[in-house]
Parts: sequence; C-alpha cells; structure tokens
Amino acid sequence: MNKKIQFGLYTAAAGLALFAVALLGSGKNIFAQMSGGLGSSLEAIIKARELSPDDVEAALKTFVPPGSYDEYYMFASGGQAGNVEVFGVPSMRLMKNIPIFSEDSWQGYGIGDNETKKLFAQGKAAGMTQTWGDVHHPALSVTKGMYDGQFLFANDKANGRIGVVDLRDFHVKQIVKNPLIATNHCGAKLTENSEYYVEGSQFGTPLPYTKFVPLERYKEEYRGLVTFWPFNRAEGKLEQSKTFTIELPPYYQDLGGMGKQVSNGWVFINTYNAEMATPDDLKGKPPMEIAASQREMDYLHIINWKRAEELLAKGQLKYNRISGMRVVPIAEAVAKGILYQAAEPKSPHGSDVTPDGRFITVSGKLDPHVTIFSFDKIQKAIAAKNFEGKDEFGIPVLRFKDVVEAQVEVGLGPLHTEYDDKGYAYTSMFLDSSINKWSLDKPAGGEKPWTLLQSLPVHYNTGHLVVAGGDTIKPYGKYLVTLNKWSLDRALPVGPLHPQNLQLIDISGPTMKLLSDTPVVGEPHYAVMIKADKLKPWKAYPEVGYSALERKASATLTLPGKERVERNGKDVHVFMTAQRSHFTPDRIDLNQGERVHLHITNIERAEDATHGFALSSHNINLSIDPGATVDVDFTVDRSGVFPFYCSEFCSALHMEMMGYLTVKK
Repeated sequence: MNKKIQFGLYTAAAGLALFAVALLGSGKNIFAQMSGGLGSSLEAIIKARELSPDDVEAALKTFVPPGSYDEYYMFASGGQAGNVEVFGVPSMRLMKNIPIFSEDSWQGYGIGDNETKKLFAQGKAAGMTQTWGDVHHPALSVTKGMYDGQFLFANDKANGRIGVVDLRDFHVKQIVKNPLIATNHCGAKLTENSEYYVEGSQFGTPLPYTKFVPLERYKEEYRGLVTFWPFNRAEGKLEQSKTFTIELPPYYQDLGGMGKQVSNGWVFINTYNAEMATPDDLKGKPPMEIAASQREMDYLHIINWKRAEELLAKGQLKYNRISGMRVVPIAEAVAKGILYQAAEPKSPHGSDVTPDGRFITVSGKLDPHVTIFSFDKIQKAIAAKNFEGKDEFGIPVLRFKDVVEAQVEVGLGPLHTEYDDKGYAYTSMFLDSSINKWSLDKPAGGEKPWTLLQSLPVHYNTGHLVVAGGDTIKPYGKYLVTLNKWSLDRALPVGPLHPQNLQLIDISGPTMKLLSDTPVVGEPHYAVMIKADKLKPWKAYPEVGYSALERKASATLTLPGKERVERNGKDVHVFMTAQRSHFTPDRIDLNQGERVHLHITNIERAEDATHGFALSSHNINLSIDPGATVDVDFTVDRSGVFPFYCSEFCSALHMEMMGYLTVKK
C-alpha cells in the first residue's frame, strides 16, 4: 500500500479515535455525533503538525479528559529545591509541590509559622538551622511489601536529615537529623512492614562528624554507617531514642536495596571509593574522580539487620553510645554474623532487589554489565564460609563466583534497575542515554533468561527511573518514568541551564514506547509511583482547630464568637478566625517592641476553602487549610501601618479579606 495512503488512513482512524475518546468521556452517543467531517478536521490537524502515527498513539495513551483522574500518583524528588513534586500518571500533570527542607512562599511553608520553625529546629545541622535541602530518594510506607499510601519519606543528602510526610494532608510531620553524619544518600527505604526507615551515610566522616580529625587519619578514624530508624506508625514519627546504627568502613556508601519476602531482614548497600581516596588540597594527587575509580571492584555491604535487632533486644550485642545513638562497631557486627561483603563491579550506583527477593541487581557505572547476585547463593556461601578473604577492616568478603547468578551486558553507564509484573527488568543507562529492558530468570514471554531485549533511546543522560510499584513485591508495571539530567534538550531554550526532564514510557506491551516529555524545575533524582486509589487524602481536617504538625486539636483553637486580644505585659495574644471573606479581628493595634502571638483558625468546612495570611514587611505568609489552626510569634520592632490580607484566593470578595496591623512608636 502507498505510504501516503496508509498514513492518511491511520490519521483518519486516529482522528475518529480521538473524537470517540472525547465523546466517551462526555457520556454522549458516539454514532449520533459522528457527522460534519470532524474526523477530517482532526486529520488536518495531525497533518499540519506533522505528527507521526506514534505521536498520535502517545497522545491517546496520555490524554486524561478534563474532569477525569489519573491512574497513578508519582512522587519525584526535587533535588536542590528541597521538595518532592507530585505528578499524575499518565497525564504527567503537576498536582502539588511538597516543601520539606526548603521554604515555599506559595504554601506559607517556613515563612513565619511556628510549626515550620519547630520542624527546621528538629533538623539543625552542626547547631545551625538549615532552610534548604537536597532531596534525593523519596520512599513510601509499605505493609507486607506493598505501598499502603499512608506516609512519604525523603532524605536530605546535604544535611543528613529525613522528612516524614503524612499523605492524609500532604504536609510534613517530622524532620529528624542524624547527629552522627554530615550527609546521607543511601536511601534503602522502608523494611517490609515499615518497621524501620534505613538511612546510610555517603561520605566518610569521623563519628560524630562534628569532631575534628585530620584527613590524614581517614582510614583510621573516619567511618560510614547505616542507621535503622524505628517508625511509629500510630504517631507518624521516627523514634530517634530507639535507633541502632551499624558502623561501616569509610568507603562511600551509595544506594541500598531492602530485602523482600525470602530476603526480608537483610539490606544490601553499594559502595564506591574502596580506595579510600581523599581530596589532595592541590598537592599533586589525582582528582577524586580518578583516585576513587582505580579498582576494578568495590564492595557490596550485606547486612542482617533482623539479627542485629534480635541480639540488641536480648542484650547480646555490644555497642557504643555516640551523640546519644547506639553504634555497633564493625568488629562486633562481624563477630555476631551481621555484616558481610561481596566484591561488585566498578563504581556501582544501583542495588535493586527483585520483587520476590531472590536476586539483587547491581549496576556498576564503569562496567557495561548489570551483575545479579543470588540471595540463596549468598546464604549458602555464608554458611559454608566461602570467603576470599577479609577487607582492611576485617569484614569477610564472599567469593564473587559463589554468589553471582548472572551478568547481563547492557551497555555503558548502567545506574538503576526496577522491575515490572511480567518478569522483566529495566535499567537506566547514563552514558548510552537509554532505558534497557532485559529478562529475569522467568520472563512471561518465554525469552531466554538474563538477556538484553531492547534499548530505547531517551535523548538525555538519564539518572534513575521508576516503574509503577517497581520496588514492591507486586509491581503494577504498565508505566515507566525516566528521570533525566544533562542533555542538548528537547524544550524551548531558557538560558544556559536547561530544564531537567521526566519522560513517560509505556511498558505494557512487548516493546517500550516513549510517550511524553515533562520538563521540570529542580533536579529529579528518584521517584516512586503508586496507584491513586491507595491514597485517601482528607478534604478538610477532621475537626476545627486541628494542628497539622501535632495531628490533634490545637490548644490555641479559636471558635466564632471567641475571637479576642489578650495582653500580658509586652506579650499580646491575638485569637483570630478566618472565614470567607473576612478575618476577625481585622484590626490589631500594637506598640513598638511588643511580642505578638497570632493564633488563626480557619473555621471553614468546605472542600478547598484554604485561606492565607500575608503580613506586609514582616516576612510572614501563612497557608491555613480548612479546619486548621496556625500560630506565629514575632516582635513588632518598627512603627508603621502594615496591611494583612488573604493570600489564597477564596471567594468573589477575596480582595476585601484584609485588615491592618498598626504599630505606634
């Protein structure tokens, strides 16, 4: 058939399909409406825009009609923006920004309110409040190895912090700071029932990092670690007083993978810089990128955390108290059968456990293979003491050939692997700029096990990727998103710094198909994707006067008719309500030097009836969800007349929702 005729038939069919989809979404009778040449006009649009059949197919697959909902939520890290961004999939529409470690004026996060001040104070680093972060690895709470839609966790690589987000209101519940380490990166995520959030250091430091030790003593006195943070689900908080930490060598710990099902109770953490290279301060040594990449092999930490937990409970595991944390020394972890290692190919990044927990896929950035370790073989090697020796810290090193199941040659720069529901694995290729699909041991299509099946170009130096449910015991499959970095770019130019990019890929069929590009602000590192029906977000807080941070009724709740101003010396408490379209009281008269304590309750119960409170010239901007009470303390240190107003559009008379704060000298 003539290609032009073939394309014309295809575009006509696609035009009718688009029309049918629209009509189905509206509930109208399709056949009664198919008149007037609408199919032809759509065909003309397709031709004018020079769309290919693949383009039209991608448009159909990603189109979510107005008023309809996406099938999945995706939570993607925002990198140096200190946030997590929430996207709908397959539309790839941005639904929400969740500020965690950085201020956000739109939602009033960190702009004056007492709750955010408390959160940032919890996460002080080296005695200093940090109001920015570098989010790398979001993680979702799990029950029996499956996402339960209750909590989101994120790490701040820059400052060694962890944030906990309650997915009932998408607000931060807690920020904790690990007092032992400066930076974290190894987000091994949650154990199988969210008993622990597992945090690993990245760069070796003294323990604690606030103790000065010269770099010349690196091997002797610097260390890495992995900390197990118990998670109290009822309180929605990590419990620092109950943590335990396993000391690790001062290699650089990278990503970790949690054991699942048969391997539950174990964690597998990549390392690089087994050379223990340090910066040379212009003394003529090779730069770190060379000095830390000399060896052909680094080490995979293999840690039996369940045994450590059991021995601690029995009082049979020795530990040191450092900065209030229980730290199990390397020698003790080795002696009690908790810590082992295996050699792994060069400069690894990903350490990804298959859904059944039987295999661990390791990606060496400078090795063209993915290496698949067998958990069963690891157990047999440990039992038989098949060690090829010990490292410099006395940790037994399992014989490489005894614990490896297979190696698959995938290409240049493999980074991260996730899995679908049909027995296939997908690896991001940083140097090859592709997503590569390969078979596990029992692929649904009957292909040869451990075989590269497809390489899909993505036009970017891709970092991580996410498959829907791809790190659970039962992945959903269907969609994959690649989180891209350096590129020549595929969007409108916006200056020297190009936008980062998320690309949606269809993996439902035998071959992968690229569907869409989504430029984003901030650097995406990692993402998790969950079915939308797993989340049950609130439409309003369960009671008026709710404290978002404490998740209970606020002591400063103000009800209608109870608004008032109370003075106690220089302390002035203002109990205020916000309701469409006014504040009560809407005039606050003060004297310079007084300490003001605003307590504002949004007494609305309607869905989306959020109010703002923006005070001119005082760096205060609050966002108050329906039912919430928000508090803010400040000193009026200057005279003048300062308007305040609702900064969140709320009604036809939104502009009239304002008042004055006057300060007399």
